[in-house]
Amino acid sequence: MTKPIRVVVAGAAGKMGQAALTAIQSDERLQLVGCLVRHTPKNLPIEKGREVVVESQVQSLLKQTEPDVWLDLTDAESVKKHVDIAISEGVSPVVGATGYNMEQVEAWDQACREKDIGGLACPNFSVGALLMMRFAKEAARFFQHIEIVEYHHAGKKDAPSGTARRTAEMISDEALPSERIEPPLQSRGMMVAGIPIHSVRLPGLVAHQEVLCGGVGELLTIRHDSLSRDSFMPGILEACVAVKELKGMVYGLEHVLF
Repeated sequence: MTKPIRVVVAGAAGKMGQAALTAIQSDERLQLVGCLVRHTPKNLPIEKGREVVVESQVQSLLKQTEPDVWLDLTDAESVKKHVDIAISEGVSPVVGATGYNMEQVEAWDQACREKDIGGLACPNFSVGALLMMRFAKEAARFFQHIEIVEYHHAGKKDAPSGTARRTAEMISDEALPSERIEPPLQSRGMMVAGIPIHSVRLPGLVAHQEVLCGGVGELLTIRHDSLSRDSFMPGILEACVAVKELKGMVYGLEHVLF
């Protein structure tokens, strides 16, 4: 029988992190071996009888657990340092945090190749969201005017979201640059890859996005709603398994799933 993949979760005390802990423990392909937290919480959802190291120091956690995969669900302030250290130790990163840019992804790609390991940087783990992005890219071949509206919970720190940025990049790949016009006012959205993005942050939301495609006498709306963080768990599990078969850093879970 194949040995399970040993996984450490960074940001384990957060809402996404705790959901990931539960999901990983339910998957026989994976073994939860460690949690990185800033402050040890009282009730991490770790099953009784499991030997899981809870630490606040990256190097110490890696030394104690010897993981195969580093799942990072932290924030923009921490993710770059964490992933750099993980790669330097030969541990395959799965990046769910945002706040990095394509130059960083390229640097991670080179570092992964030097260590002969794979990595995955995933703006979104939801299969439905990935399909929404794929459909939007297809629509960009037929609609000259496209805008993105993304909605997230009030606690989300970055705006626009990583998913919205990735969607804009995918749309731009299919559209002619001359077809994108800079909005004259800030209220018309932030431009990313020539696509206006509008960000909403309100209590009661989880993660939602609309891609609005305007044509002559018609409007195509492509929308995805994550109603709970459970929607991200199947993608996280597949990413933690698939990353061990990769070489270099791959940007976007869609390259693994589709």
